[in-house]
Amino acid sequence: MLSGAVAAWSQVPRAQRRMILLLLAAVALANVAQPFPDLAPLQHGPTIALALAAPALLRRWPLSDRAVACIWLFLLLHTFAARWIYSYVPYDDWTRALTGHDLSSILGLRRNGFDRLVHFAFGALLTAPLAEIARRHGGLSHPWSLGFAFAAIGLGSALYEIFEWLLTIVAAGDMADYYNGQQGDLWDAQKDMAIAQAGAALALIALLRRGHRRHIGNPSPPHKEQP
Repeated sequence: MLSGAVAAWSQVPRAQRRMILLLLAAVALANVAQPFPDLAPLQHGPTIALALAAPALLRRWPLSDRAVACIWLFLLLHTFAARWIYSYVPYDDWTRALTGHDLSSILGLRRNGFDRLVHFAFGALLTAPLAEIARRHGGLSHPWSLGFAFAAIGLGSALYEIFEWLLTIVAAGDMADYYNGQQGDLWDAQKDMAIAQAGAALALIALLRRGHRRHIGNPSPPHKEQP
């Protein structure tokens, strides 16, 4: 088993290996003096599991460095927000210290909006990798791969919101409320899904305008270095 893991790791391109290690380091840093230790495993556990499984997954279904970088950036943003369970990212304190004004007042926000930024990034950053997966490993044409990616963002957003709803049923009240991050907004789930789809739409437009077809499905160049 260990030899298989080493073999999988050695076959992952060097740039992608660095991203995996940096992601694990970011998760470790996010848990130093963790302000919400009870929720940290729920927030960071899936990221750690994905990072550990990444070498085997990328060996079986290789992706370009560009696609992996998009996934990596999204997971870094999630890891950053997860330190404060999204609802308590102290960006108002930071902007107040720098400018004397809090960002929420400037933008007219009534709730912590960092979760909306991450939902937007979910659509904006993961559309291209999903299109590449559909094209390289699903055999879809360029237009169909883009359509698949756009639909997959909507499905992923909906499934996540259903998961949050189920969590409120089975978990203890305070824990569920903290993780859910609804912050008193009855339409939170719908807004989260809508902003993720908006991010996907912008990514789709960018891919079409840049003639991104030449990038989707292009594997990274062969790597011969040893671990």
